[in-house]
Amino acid sequence: MKAVILSAGQGKRLMPLTADYPKCLVRVEGQSLIEWQIDELYKGGIDQVTVVVGYRADRVRQQLHSRYDSKRVRVLYNPTYAWADNLFSCWVARSEMNEEFVLLNGDTIFESAVVSRLLAMPARPITVVTHQKRNYDADDMKVALDGGRLVKIGKDLAVDRIDAESIGMILFQREGPHMFRRAVEDALRDPAARKKWYLTVIDEMAQSIPIWTCPTNGLQWCEVDFPADLKQAGRVARSCRAFERKDIFQPTRYAWG
Repeated sequence: MKAVILSAGQGKRLMPLTADYPKCLVRVEGQSLIEWQIDELYKGGIDQVTVVVGYRADRVRQQLHSRYDSKRVRVLYNPTYAWADNLFSCWVARSEMNEEFVLLNGDTIFESAVVSRLLAMPARPITVVTHQKRNYDADDMKVALDGGRLVKIGKDLAVDRIDAESIGMILFQREGPHMFRRAVEDALRDPAARKKWYLTVIDEMAQSIPIWTCPTNGLQWCEVDFPADLKQAGRVARSCRAFERKDIFQPTRYAWG
């Protein structure tokens, strides 16, 4: 199983931490967000990762090359990162959408159990990872559900329609990769595409095909958008480290396989 991580943005809301480094290289408990993601993906059952980079791409490449085998962790460059949203990063990674894969945002830190639970779900074309909580803020990517099916996703859902939030992780299986790639291609024909998130495409797809969800309640994860989020990210990272398998991970460069 492979994963595609969208990490092209600068992360301006984390300034000044991201003045010279992209968000994915912000350090949490001694290592960067992107390293936490790759390590937990591996522990959860992912064996290949493609990272889409943009802002200060050279620094991300250098960091990943110093830690991981280039045959297992690939880097793709999104030249539109400064003026387009993450739908274009999906387009850059379209060559990875020819088989089952997990798509995730580059600012989410999570424990490997989230990945394990997702991969253990019934094999359906599209499965969106969700989390339920008491209150949702304006920045949450909110979700409306019909049982286990996603029927609507977006930041502007009416309060009485909110059932959960997306954590920024989606599994594509069976015909799902082809369907999503085709939907991304169709969406990019819209002149307003540069302002679209890839979750806008998921919302549109949910109006015509079943899209399922995987709840993460009881598991650790955190989205890092603001400096205040780093405290919670640290707690998640410490939880990940507590379950780290010393026989697999080493502090130096390693190759998966």
